[in-house]
Amino acid sequence: MDYNIERYLKTLELDKILDMLAEETCLSDAAEHARALVPDTDINAVASALKNTGDAYTFMSRYSAPSFGAAKNVSSPLRRAEASSVLSIPELLDVAETLRVIRSVKAWRNECSGMEKSSLDELFFSLVPNKYLEEKISFAIKSEEELNDNASPALYDIRRKITAKSGKIREILEKTVRGPSAKYLQEAIITQRDGRFVVPVKAEYKSQINGIVHDTSATGSTIFIEPASVVETNNEIRILKLKEEEEIERILSELSAEAGSFADSIINSYKALSELNLIFAKARLAYKMKASMPQINKDGYIYLKRARHPLINYKTVVPVTVELGRDYDTLVITGPNTGGKTVTLKTIGLLTMMTMCGLMIPTDDGSQIAVFSKIFADIGDEQSIEQSLSTFSSHMVNIISITEQADSDSLALFDELCAGTDPVEGAALAKAILMRLSIYGTKIAATTHYPELKSYAIDTDRVENASCEFDVTTLKPTYRLIIGMPGRSNAFAISKRLGLDESIIENAKAEVSDNDLRFERVVEALENAKHQAEEEHKKAQLLRIKLDESRKKAEQREHELDVKQQKLMEQTRETADRIIENARYKSSQLLNELEEMKKQLNAENAAKLAEKARSDFKKTLNELEESADPVTKRSAAGEAVTSVSKGDIVLVADINRDATVIDVKPDKKQALVMSGSIKMWTDFDNLRVKKHGGESTEIKKTRRVSGLVSRGQRSVSGEVDLRGMASDEAILELDKYIDNAVLSGITTITVIHGKGTGTLRKAVQAHLRSHKNIKTFRTGTFGEGENGVTIAELNE
Repeated sequence: MDYNIERYLKTLELDKILDMLAEETCLSDAAEHARALVPDTDINAVASALKNTGDAYTFMSRYSAPSFGAAKNVSSPLRRAEASSVLSIPELLDVAETLRVIRSVKAWRNECSGMEKSSLDELFFSLVPNKYLEEKISFAIKSEEELNDNASPALYDIRRKITAKSGKIREILEKTVRGPSAKYLQEAIITQRDGRFVVPVKAEYKSQINGIVHDTSATGSTIFIEPASVVETNNEIRILKLKEEEEIERILSELSAEAGSFADSIINSYKALSELNLIFAKARLAYKMKASMPQINKDGYIYLKRARHPLINYKTVVPVTVELGRDYDTLVITGPNTGGKTVTLKTIGLLTMMTMCGLMIPTDDGSQIAVFSKIFADIGDEQSIEQSLSTFSSHMVNIISITEQADSDSLALFDELCAGTDPVEGAALAKAILMRLSIYGTKIAATTHYPELKSYAIDTDRVENASCEFDVTTLKPTYRLIIGMPGRSNAFAISKRLGLDESIIENAKAEVSDNDLRFERVVEALENAKHQAEEEHKKAQLLRIKLDESRKKAEQREHELDVKQQKLMEQTRETADRIIENARYKSSQLLNELEEMKKQLNAENAAKLAEKARSDFKKTLNELEESADPVTKRSAAGEAVTSVSKGDIVLVADINRDATVIDVKPDKKQALVMSGSIKMWTDFDNLRVKKHGGESTEIKKTRRVSGLVSRGQRSVSGEVDLRGMASDEAILELDKYIDNAVLSGITTITVIHGKGTGTLRKAVQAHLRSHKNIKTFRTGTFGEGENGVTIAELNE
């Protein structure tokens, strides 16, 4: 018995999908090809077709689809033209339109520069534009009935003469219809009969108009007469019309010969155009179905992830996930009627056939389809397209055919296998058929209500149960497919829910065998365990989602902090660059002023200018220090001083640091204080009394006056700032500081002399080299001030 695939195409409703595909085409040949598609059994051919569809899908997502316009199959007219036949004006227009579409589709591909290579390039390359012939036809033909006047110089001249002579005739006849003879006319109009100009004359006055009678009205009251004055001119127009027809025939013959000379090129380009139209129609259908590209194999493995039947509205269809051919080769699907069993079967078969036709399928990414050599389907209930297989005998004829033709490279789908007969015999037959096909290695999916088949699936290797879920509470199916779980008919529960007397239900249960009842209870327990597992899985999923969200928030926060840190570092660099630039500018300004002072220097004003320069230099340094280390003013608790003296230890409120008073301006109530390397003038209001444990102000004053101050009472900073001083002045200040440091017991001092030109550093280090109280000294390192400071150790 020969394998008849057409029978199973209709059973699985592939013909409806192909009709949908044909509606997406623009060319009649592409639509015809779409309806004639059959599943390909060669995996390489299927892979190539899917690759073409996938590339077209990508083209559409990036650039939209090319326009195939109103191109037509012009093979027959072109072959006639090739054989020296003259084509009609509409046929030539079809050739021109087809050439225009070929050219535009070719240009569209060239504009898609983002996709350098695709599997469709060979087809695009087969398109050979012929702009010369396209424009020649378009220029010559005005419409489907008429050529352009400029189609040839001869045609232009003929039509110009016809127009001129027609105008001359109208002038003559206008005199007739407007002149004295107008009273003989039925109407004052000029008309035509058989291509000749005439006037409508009343029948009783026909002898009053000299001319040739061409026609009579239906009533006989009007006679159409060609006046003798225009007969000759009408004859000339008639001759010109014949010449016009001859010239038109010549032009059409010339155009037909040109078209015929390019027949092979145009016909081959149209074939490629039709194939491209079909491929892009597949891509458009994929978009409408929200389809994805499946992976294909030759191992008999099917995995449909959230598959949707394409003939059911995608807004209402419930996706199913089903697998076949890896852990098991036979899937027994059970459950109540209208629960979705048949839809699941059809989905498996239809999506497999669609893939083998090069179509994308409505599933989630990651689905897999096996390419089979044969696909069988025995589906004949009220949900089928055809109901010719509604009896047991007709079903059995089909099943016999399947068992005779199936092999290891086949897919067999059975709906209600061996139903419609005695349940005991039907269950036995169904089990035997599944066992025989399993021996062949056939991949099988079958729906049933027989409990024997459920048990068979539990007891047999590579056979698995599946069920379509039913909600007993609402008495409605959920259409969810549950793999690994046998289904229940739920007849008792449904009957009780609908109000059937409980005593009847109890009597019915008593008629059911103990084995069947135990089996149902096991299935019920499995279902409950399944639901609990699903609930736990949902909770775990929610927890995982929350953890992922927390992780993402933490990563985002870390990223934000990194961005802020980078921005702060950038701002700091910019501020430092501005400070350096400002220092350079100030230094340059000071050097310029020094040069100017040298020019102005003389014996009289030398001291004054030197003092001014020193003051300006200190002011500039203070400004630079303020820029480099700006101080945010703060207030400190405590009583403000009313008067201070040199050497007093005070608290500077706005910087909240201890400082030593080194100069005082009582009249301005200001004091020059030094805190570390910072020197600053500040108001008395900004100074606070620094208290020392247990010692009164009187005692301190007495000791200061007498000069008897112990080491413990001395407060000498560990550094001295000589910046801005002349070398001799700086040496005097340094000696004074060293003496105080020795008396205070300090062993290491820092001399701040600045970098500058290095003159002050050299003078300081030369003096320290010969100083009796200096043990060793060195230039500062990175972090200490580098060559802007000198670190010295004192003799103990």
